[in-house]
Amino acid sequence: MTLWNGSYPFYPGANAGFPFDTTRAVIVTVFLSMLVTFIIILPGIRGRGRLFWFLRLVLGLFVGAVVLTVQFTRDWETGWVQANTSYKSFSHVQVNADIGLHVGLAGLNVTLRGNPVNQINETINYNEHFPWEFGADYDLSYSEGLEKGLPSPILYVAEKFSTQSPCAVHRQYRIAGHYTSLTLWLAFCTWLISILLFSMSIPLYGGHMLLLTAVLILFSLLFFFTTRNTPKCPIHFGPVSLRTDYGESFWLTLATGLLCLLLGLGIIILNSVQPEKLKLIFNLDKSRGEEGVWDKSRLPAEPSCSAQDVLMVPLGELCQVTATQL
Repeated sequence: MTLWNGSYPFYPGANAGFPFDTTRAVIVTVFLSMLVTFIIILPGIRGRGRLFWFLRLVLGLFVGAVVLTVQFTRDWETGWVQANTSYKSFSHVQVNADIGLHVGLAGLNVTLRGNPVNQINETINYNEHFPWEFGADYDLSYSEGLEKGLPSPILYVAEKFSTQSPCAVHRQYRIAGHYTSLTLWLAFCTWLISILLFSMSIPLYGGHMLLLTAVLILFSLLFFFTTRNTPKCPIHFGPVSLRTDYGESFWLTLATGLLCLLLGLGIIILNSVQPEKLKLIFNLDKSRGEEGVWDKSRLPAEPSCSAQDVLMVPLGELCQVTATQL
């Protein structure tokens, strides 16, 4: 291998990250389109039920969008460090760069961004993804990075999560990501069922399903939390270390789970304490099917009409009623 302009031409160019996550953009676009569509028909709802209907709509779409989006995000655990480090293998050239680690449910991303971006006649702006989801081979992705000649900081961080690394954290992160993803898919299904029950004017059972959604979301966080209890692998760049902490997706999922928990408990408690207010919130005053469910046990027993009662009516009264009707 010969030198070219003082550096080794291992890698033809930087694999910079796309300006935004396309999967997240598609999900957000779909849910925003649904929100705009329902807002258009909002003026057709009369009375105070319009405000409650809008609040239910916004909260329901928010929960569904979050549960679906965090499946594909890569910021469940993040960390950044600024360091002077060697740029490529077999070279003593050092660069000043920001090195980032972003752990998701399906893999991790390693970011390398120079300070400034243009150094040693190159643009230092890398964002490499190493998957460990089902059907993906992490070690194969790492080997392909070696063949392409990725910068040394990226390969150093990615090697810490390989199966051959003495850190032995690959299995914990991979299994935790799989179980977290599975639990979130179950939470998304229970959210759909709760939306269906609410639309069918059955708020009590919808509240139960919303409470189950909250439990599943919190359990998913518990699965991912187990990776934090494993011994951390040190990632040193000279005198500084790259340390990670929970990212935006983790905290957003936690907030969504607590929101579902409060809403589910609120619906169940309100149904037991003040069912009339719950009917007002869900606009059930004019729902015939729901009135039968709610008021059947509370209405006084109506007098039954049988053949004997009809025969026992005096003939005069019957004629009088008949004359009145005519």
